[in-house]
Amino acid sequence: MEIMLYIIVGVVGIIIGGLITGTVLNRTLERKRDALLKEAMGKAEVIKKEKILQAKEKFLQLKAEHEKYINEKNSELGNSENRFKQKESALNQRIEEFSKKQKEVSTIKQNLNNQLEIVNKKQGDLDATIKQQIDKLETIATLSAAEAREQLIETLKEEAKAEALMQIKEIVDEARLTANTEAKKVIIETIQRTASEHAIENTVSVFNIDNEEIKGRIIGREGRNIRTLESLTGIEIIIDDSPDAIILSGFDPVRREIARQSLHKLVTDGRIHPARIEEVVAKTRKQIEQEVIETGKRICIDLGIHNLHHELIRMIGKMKYRSSYGQNLLQHSIEVANLSATMAAELGLNPKKAKRAGLLHDIGKVPDNEPELPHAVLGMNLAEKFKEKPEIMNAIGAHHDEVEMDNLISPIIQVCDAISGARPGARREVVDAYIERLNHLEELALGYPGVVKTYAIQAGRELRVIVGADKVSDAEANQISLDLSKKIQTEMTYPGQIKVTVIRETRSISFAK
Repeated sequence: MEIMLYIIVGVVGIIIGGLITGTVLNRTLERKRDALLKEAMGKAEVIKKEKILQAKEKFLQLKAEHEKYINEKNSELGNSENRFKQKESALNQRIEEFSKKQKEVSTIKQNLNNQLEIVNKKQGDLDATIKQQIDKLETIATLSAAEAREQLIETLKEEAKAEALMQIKEIVDEARLTANTEAKKVIIETIQRTASEHAIENTVSVFNIDNEEIKGRIIGREGRNIRTLESLTGIEIIIDDSPDAIILSGFDPVRREIARQSLHKLVTDGRIHPARIEEVVAKTRKQIEQEVIETGKRICIDLGIHNLHHELIRMIGKMKYRSSYGQNLLQHSIEVANLSATMAAELGLNPKKAKRAGLLHDIGKVPDNEPELPHAVLGMNLAEKFKEKPEIMNAIGAHHDEVEMDNLISPIIQVCDAISGARPGARREVVDAYIERLNHLEELALGYPGVVKTYAIQAGRELRVIVGADKVSDAEANQISLDLSKKIQTEMTYPGQIKVTVIRETRSISFAK
């Protein structure tokens, strides 16, 4: 029983002790919390005061800056207002001056009108006096004023025309004396120092065969071989009764060459069927393309032309298979390049630029696209596309006067192109067109009054005109020569130049009896 009592007392003591301890702890924690809260409130008050001070300082700073900005704007506004007032004052002053000048002009105008009325009155009196004098002169001379004026004008016109013809003749003779010697020297030396070979290209190529059996193999069963070959090459293959020959017809020389070499390989190999034809044509086309590039590179190396765009090199190689009036385009371009370099060296210019422009002057004839453009303009566009120099571009575009020349190399290219194309035997003409050109040349001269006979000689490069001595004077013969040369330039198309010679022969005949 006592044990239980002790236990109860102990438990109660423990409980009471715990309560006392909890109470003490709570009071301690409350005191600490109050202390911490009081300390935090103090710190917060300090921070608040600091922030308020910072805000006041910032406000004062912003206020000072704003007042400074306002003062500056007010100053600028004041300056602008002063300037405006000055301008307004100046404008008012100018308006006043203008008003004064306007009044002065009005006064001067009024004076001029008065003077003009006086002048008109005097002019009328003068006209009446002149008319009276003219009437008296007509009565005395029995000739009207209009007739006298016409006679005077006609006399002056004839005198001026004769004097002008004499001056023209003197100027032309003087120009020939001073210019022909040097020009002939340069051109002759250029031609003598340049030699080249020429080839004639046609629109057809002939492929020779050993026997007639090969024709049947080329045609194939139901014509499948020849159809395949024509579709792949774009060339018309003509197999007729011609012995031991097949004709390849087409306007593109490169395609004709591909067809010719392909036929040669097929005939040599002996296997001729559509699949084999496709294979051989593809290989031949690659071979020709490579040959074109190699030809272009070789020509550039031979001529000493460097840094040329690879596409221009390919076009130069394709010139080998092009022709112009029967003259091989590549040989013509090489000849023009050499002629141009020689002539440029003789004249003290850059021969390398001249040689480059001479080689590229007909590059516009190679592409098949843009046929509506002249080949000179197309060549100039290609040169511009591939970053050629302005002198080269202008020389290419101006060698047929399509564009205006702006450097000294351009006329050299034009002259050398004419030398290469106009040389006898360089180009081939159709006979009918040639005869028609000669007849047209003679008919142009026959249309002039006083012309007795005309002769087109030297393959149409010279026109001799014989005039009647009793119908045409020396001055009129010179005029006919000038007019006829200009008419030929405007109405005819011809290579090179045409010399016009007017012959006036005076014969004195007497008889001894």
